[in-house]
Amino acid sequence: MIGKYLVAIALCLLSGCSSSGRLLSFPFDPGGRSLNSAASELNPQIATRYIVFASDRRGSQDIYLFDAIEQRLIDLPGLNGLDMIASHPGISENGRYIVFAGTRQGRSGIYLFDRETQQLRNLTENLLAEVRNPSISSDGSKIAFESSENGQWDIRIFDKSGQPLF
Repeated sequence: MIGKYLVAIALCLLSGCSSSGRLLSFPFDPGGRSLNSAASELNPQIATRYIVFASDRRGSQDIYLFDAIEQRLIDLPGLNGLDMIASHPGISENGRYIVFAGTRQGRSGIYLFDRETQQLRNLTENLLAEVRNPSISSDGSKIAFESSENGQWDIRIFDKSGQPLF
């Protein structure tokens, strides 16, 4: 469950805060329709008004997006699939792009979801390596992640179309 300290940080980012901050409690929903549920909420990331996280609340590990201003989950049609385990999400500052690590049929990939077009793409489809721990730039134009392509964990940077930059 996402702790109260993280929620306090989220509020500070949303509304500005003093050194002591404010504590905001999001409701607990046993049905899994809010930020906090009985399931595991993993790897939360905050961008302006949004909190993106992985959770197993529907029986598979998927990506969820919570709007802290409206205090509701946002539908992400086309993002979560029954054949993928999703983890380590990140989100662009405006909330348009969500990046995450996904595993399908034992193969890892770094995926980018565009909320505006509802398109999901595997940025590392042609990379013959294990990949993990993606992050996205605030404007959504660059994605950094770890890759085992050289037999060790190196950091790679791709643009949002899946082209390597470094």
